[in-house]
Formats: sequence, structure tokens, C-alpha cells
Amino acid sequence: MSDCPCGSTRAFSECCEPIINGDVKADRAEALIRARYTAHTTGAMDFILATHHPSTRSDIDETATARWARESQWLGLEILSVEGGEATDTSARIEFIARYRDAARRRHTHHERGVFEKYHGQWYFRDAEVPDVNQFRRNAPKQGRNEVCACGSGKKYKKCCSTA
Repeated sequence: MSDCPCGSTRAFSECCEPIINGDVKADRAEALIRARYTAHTTGAMDFILATHHPSTRSDIDETATARWARESQWLGLEILSVEGGEATDTSARIEFIARYRDAARRRHTHHERGVFEKYHGQWYFRDAEVPDVNQFRRNAPKQGRNEVCACGSGKKYKKCCSTA
């Protein structure tokens, strides 16, 4: 019994596998995003296409999507926020991060807010939005490379704690 790639800590056979195989429908939008992520990790492209909203399905580049899924090493899914998407809702927005390595072994972070819609009683992925990103603000002045290191060593920052 192996853990599901979606990160739910449940067994794959009890989590995303029945949804991907079509044995059950995703009852919530979050269950669908988890199953879609898992479908990328397992190469279940038919499920990816079938769960894309019918009105936007033709926008998918099937070849590129399949290549991306096949050539990536999927490292994990993190759900950041869920708005709506319960069994009684008809729409949802789910912000998530999917981490992966590409064919050249470079790490990537895919961050988006997925828009989901229930259509004829079934959840579908409709579109993606760019999430709001909070700008980083420094609380203290930036440490200069040639200044004495703030750690107290007496060395210049560039020769001590600098990561550059």
C-alpha cells in the first residue's frame, strides 16, 4: 500500500486512484485538483483531458501537456487555499503549488489559482489565474558585502555568511 502522490497521506488505492479510474467522481473540487495532480504523476492524460471543462477543453495542447507530465519528476503538491468547492457549491478557486524537476533535473514551482466549476453534477477544471504574490519587504537594512558580518565574527560579510 503506497501513499498517494497528492500528499493526502492516504493510500493511492483509497484516494486518487478510484477517481482517476472513473470508479467514483470527485465530490469536492479539492479532490479533483489532487486527482489531476496525481494523474500528471502517473501519466493518466485521458483523465486530465476528461476533467477539463468542456467549454475550454479545446484550448489544451495535448502533446505538450503529455510531454511535460512524462518528462517531469513530480515532487509534491501543496494546497494553499480553497474557496468554495464543497459538494453543494457550483464553483471553486484553489491556490496550489506543484513542485517538479524537468528533464534537465532543474527544480520548478508551478504556482496557480485553479478555477473549478461543477457542470451537470461533476467538477471540472475550467481555467487558471495568476495568484496574488506578496512582495518581500526587508525589515532591516541590507547587509553590504564589504561590511563587517552581522554574526559577530569580525570578518567581512562576503567572506563569512554570504551565500553568493
